[in-house]
Amino acid sequence: MSVLQAAAGNSLKRKLILYISFFSLVVACGLMMSAYRIALEETNEILDAQMKNLAERVAHHGVQPVQSQYTPARHYHEEDLFVDVWAYDAAAAKRSDGLLVPTVPKAGFYTHKTLDGIWYTYILPYKDYQIQISQQQSVRQNLALELAGSMLIPYLLLMPFVIWGLSWMISRILQPLDDFRDELAQRSSRDLKPISVQEYPLEIIPTIEEMNQLLERIELSQQEQRQFIADAAHELRTPITALGLQMQVLLQEYPEHEALQRLNLGLVRTQHLVTQLLNLAKQDALLEDIQHLKDFNIAATAVSCVEQLIHLAMQKNLDLGMERQEELMVQSRESAVHSIIYNLIDNAIKYTPENGVINVSVFEQEQKAVILVEDSGPGIDPQLHEQILKRFYRVYHHQEAGSGLGLSIVDKAVQRINGQLSFAASESLGGLKVTVIIPLKPSA
Repeated sequence: MSVLQAAAGNSLKRKLILYISFFSLVVACGLMMSAYRIALEETNEILDAQMKNLAERVAHHGVQPVQSQYTPARHYHEEDLFVDVWAYDAAAAKRSDGLLVPTVPKAGFYTHKTLDGIWYTYILPYKDYQIQISQQQSVRQNLALELAGSMLIPYLLLMPFVIWGLSWMISRILQPLDDFRDELAQRSSRDLKPISVQEYPLEIIPTIEEMNQLLERIELSQQEQRQFIADAAHELRTPITALGLQMQVLLQEYPEHEALQRLNLGLVRTQHLVTQLLNLAKQDALLEDIQHLKDFNIAATAVSCVEQLIHLAMQKNLDLGMERQEELMVQSRESAVHSIIYNLIDNAIKYTPENGVINVSVFEQEQKAVILVEDSGPGIDPQLHEQILKRFYRVYHHQEAGSGLGLSIVDKAVQRINGQLSFAASESLGGLKVTVIIPLKPSA
């Protein structure tokens, strides 16, 4: 499971949607309770007026004994009112359903409880009789609940659309976070320039400013590291060169001394390592910028590198030469291209056995310049193609001449000129085939 999947439960967007949805449900419950209370009050007010008006009309149109009929099994509604007119007779007040209220001193609303629930009654007493209009309290409560529910139903029906709209708005509001992530994802490991805060909201500007300070500290640390490597390599080169000269003098006096020969090989390797460190420091420091682009013949640069290294190839009796040579003009950093070809040939010389073959080719393919270096050496396992670009990584540790920096320098230089570097097995020689593709000079 990826880190992104593991962190899905900790999503701000998801939390906002869940919290807002929960808050909306709480609000809905609050609205339901408030609507119920308001509806109940309004219902009581309307039905109270209706009951009072009905009692007065009964008294105005002549009083006649009336006894209501109540059926417990029936479901009554708000329009169902029970009218009772009874004389002050003890026997009449003792109805089995308990609906009648005993004699009261003055007109008004009264509440009493029976076996069938709580009743709400308006009583209008006279000298010899009593008029009462009764209604179940549960009828009013059910009516208020229906009214509150009818007001809440549209809210519940709109809730999915509201949540969808909130999700869309939250996504739009949080879009700057996705933009910030995309900007970081598009950056290379060498791009440490500050992040612009102009396009981001105020809330994440402090985070971006802290990140910019972190990038600044990382860049400073890398510069100090590169400077240290360059300074150390530069300081080592002079004494090592002096040791090399002294060693040549000793070898002239004692040419057959095996210990001196081994020591000389160690000094040669150390000199090569120091040179590689200087080259690597130069590539890391990016000493040349866009203003140092120039037009040059890449084939001529390749021939120059072959001529500079031919003496090393001859020491191992290697057949080093240009197999394919096309005159191609490129607009790039000549020093970087020279470093690429030089280190590829040098690396091939180190790892190609004696009496082997190294072919260098320069040609055009799909409107791009292609540099091809092939050898008849042991080659490299395709699974290690990514590893060999790391500094000081060596595939064949028994080779004393290698330092593990050559291909790392090539990789840095290729990145500087916006080229492409790839490795494969050589079909013709059986060893390693290194291909570098760089843009040609733009046509006028």
